[in-house]
This record gives sequence, structure tokens and C-alpha cells, in this order.
Amino acid sequence: MGPRIHSTTENLNVLLEDNHLIVVNKRAGDLVQGDKTGDAPISDIIKLYLKKKYSKPGNVFLGVVHRLDRPTTGVVLFARTSKALPRLNALFAEKKAQKTYWAIVKNQPPKASDRLVNWLKKDPKTNKSKAYPKEIPGSKKAVLNYKVVKQLTNYVLLEINLETGRHHQIRCQLSKIGCPIKGDLKYGFDRSNKDGSISLHARSLEFNHPVKKELIKVTAPVPDDPIWNACVS
Repeated sequence: MGPRIHSTTENLNVLLEDNHLIVVNKRAGDLVQGDKTGDAPISDIIKLYLKKKYSKPGNVFLGVVHRLDRPTTGVVLFARTSKALPRLNALFAEKKAQKTYWAIVKNQPPKASDRLVNWLKKDPKTNKSKAYPKEIPGSKKAVLNYKVVKQLTNYVLLEINLETGRHHQIRCQLSKIGCPIKGDLKYGFDRSNKDGSISLHARSLEFNHPVKKELIKVTAPVPDDPIWNACVS
């Protein structure tokens, strides 16, 4: 069973909204953009929300700036104008947007903090990436930095910052060091989370506003779950 679809126009968790952009806290199960499943993506739900809120006639513009895997939660940014979209796209392309992730893992990582460098190759058949220590044909370099933030009773909370953005990068690289993410059956965790999520959360996003040029930092509350709540208590 896949994650349940949660977001609707009524329960959409909007973290920041102005004339140029909107930032939401994505629930597990929300698709950022439409795919072959045919399920309504969160981009469509946000368009409906904006249409209702501002009584907009006709089509509502919404630009997808970046994505999160379906079973993950947290900060997702969308452009509300055709002026803001290319500017926000450029911020991400030039790595000027700082994304911080939190992951709950069962096993202690080998070091309290480290920089992981692997070569990732995606297998389209299984929709999985595999990490290699050296470059192989068709692989892409993947770099992330992690640190242990909190010891929980049976789990460890890690904070992760990416230097590259590869397919399933955090899931794959943490699994490679023996720390699969809680609930992530695809990358070696032993059981699923009840709601079909994995315990990977895009915690915060920091970027310069595409029009006002001021620094924006948005933090997404963690999912309401006993283990996540223990991370912030």
C-alpha cells in the first residue's frame, strides 16, 4: 500500500504565501507533480486553493520549482508568477537555495558527522538508485553532509544538507552506510510506517526572494507522530 493522499484545499498546510510564491508543508503521499499514477498532484490542489481564496477566473498560474519524493514530507516551494518562476529556478540551479533535511534512522552512523561521496546510478525498472564508491558508466556524483542531531530511545535523528540533487540521493546514501531511513522498505528498512511514509522531512528552506531580494527562511513543522514529536521536544 502506498502512502495515503492527505492534502486537500481545506487542510493544505501553507507556510508562506505572497503575490510571487507559495510554500507548503507537503504531507506523505502528496505528489508534487503529476505522474503515471494519475493521482492529483499537490500543484493542482494549490491551484484550486488559490482559485477559491482569490476568486480567480480562468486558469491559475503555478510553477513547480523543485520536488520531493512522494513518501517524504516537508517544505516545497512553488512560483505564483511567470516572473518569479525562472528566478527561483535559477536559484536552485545555481545552488543558492539552502535545503535542510531531517531523517530518522535506526542505526548509529559510523561517525557523528561526515561528508558522503558516492556515484549513484538509477535503475528505471525498479525506480531505485544504487551507490558506488567510484564512477561507473551512467553514474552521477552524489555528495551530502550529515550530522547526528538527537539520540532518541530507539532511533537517531540526522540533519542532512545536499551538495548535489540526485534521484533518491539521501535514501540511497544513508542506506549505503547502514542507516536506512525509518519506513523505507525500498532502501533496506525492515518494516513500513503505518501511513506509508518514510521518516524523511524537508525541514527548512532558505533563499533570496525572487522579487523583493530579502532573505527568506521557512521551517516546516514535523509530522504529528510520537517519534517525530520526540525529535522536537
